[in-house]
This record gives sequence, C-alpha cells and structure tokens, in this order.
Amino acid sequence: MSSPYQAPATSRTAAGPGGAGPDTVAVWDPLVRLFHWTVVLGIILNSFALEGGKSAHRYVGYVVAAALVVRIVWGIIGSRHARFSNFVTSPWAVLSHLRAVVARRDRRYVGHNPAGGAMALALMCLIALTSLTGWMQSLDTFWGVEWVQEAHEITANLILALAAVHVLAAITESVAHRENLPLAMITGRKRRASGTDIDHAGPACRG
Repeated sequence: MSSPYQAPATSRTAAGPGGAGPDTVAVWDPLVRLFHWTVVLGIILNSFALEGGKSAHRYVGYVVAAALVVRIVWGIIGSRHARFSNFVTSPWAVLSHLRAVVARRDRRYVGHNPAGGAMALALMCLIALTSLTGWMQSLDTFWGVEWVQEAHEITANLILALAAVHVLAAITESVAHRENLPLAMITGRKRRASGTDIDHAGPACRG
C-alpha cells in the first residue's frame, strides 16, 4: 500500500552521504558549527561528568556562556542562515509547521524550519538563564540562596529535556527528508533548495 503522503521527488532526492555532492550549498558557517558543538560538549560535561560547584564545572559554564554571547552577536551581524531574522518566526508559523509535520506534509527548509528556529531560541534563553544563575552562585550575595540553586537546576534540566526533543526531531526530519542533519552540522553543507523546499524562514513565514 502506498503512503498517504507523497512528497515531490525534487525535495526528497538525496545528494550523497550527509548532503555531500555537487548539489549542496554552504548553510552553517564555521562559527555556527563551533557554537553548536561547544554547547553540546559543555552540556554533556557539566551534566554527566563534572561535579557542580567545582572549578572545572564553572569554567566549562563560562566557556558556554562566552560562546552564547558570540552567537548572539553573530545572530545579528553574521552569515545569512546564522541571523535571527532568518529563523525566528511567529508562533503561528511554528504551529502551522508542527501541524504539517503531524500530517506528514511538512516542507523541507534549507536552514532552520520554524520549529527548529523556536527550539534554537528556547535553548539559547535557557543557556543564558543557566549561566546567569550559575554565576550568581559564585557571588557572596547569592551564596547558598536556595531559589538561585533551584533555578539553576531547573533550567539545566530543561536544557537536557529540550536537547532530547531536538535530537529526536533532527533524526525524524533526517529520515523524512532523506538528509543527514547531524552530519550537516559538521560539514556545514546541505542539499540546495528544489521543488517545494524553502530556503528562508524569517518572521513573515507561515510554514
């Protein structure tokens, strides 16, 4: 029995392993990729390897916080797909895209799709809050203050939860659109837009 959803062949044609090939374009610049993997490594280290409150834990947190500051600046002045204007959309666009995903009629985006953009923004906000509350705990004013400690733990756990959702979404989209998204974040290249693909999100996008 055929699938109830048949995507246009032009939007699902593979361009080689991980998007490598003559039909690919540069999407994620080196700074975006460095930020992404710095955050991934930092979260893994501080969540599963390094003890909270110790020097190593704090230093990793400072590195992640510094990377976030650079990424925010780059989101304003950086390359096309790195800019917030390219992937921050309206709530309506996010909901519209999610409905399309459920119906298996979502279109492929060369950059972030609306849901992916919302996820990126949410993770950045949580990283900022986790970094802030972690830094506050190093100050005499907030040393041992319970609500600061709880806020730090809650935001850190939320990062892990959203990261898990992000990984599952990346795997699902990779299968649906026949494109290795994790590898694309290493190579920086993705299949160029064709057919019904979209090469720009932005605030006006309705999914």
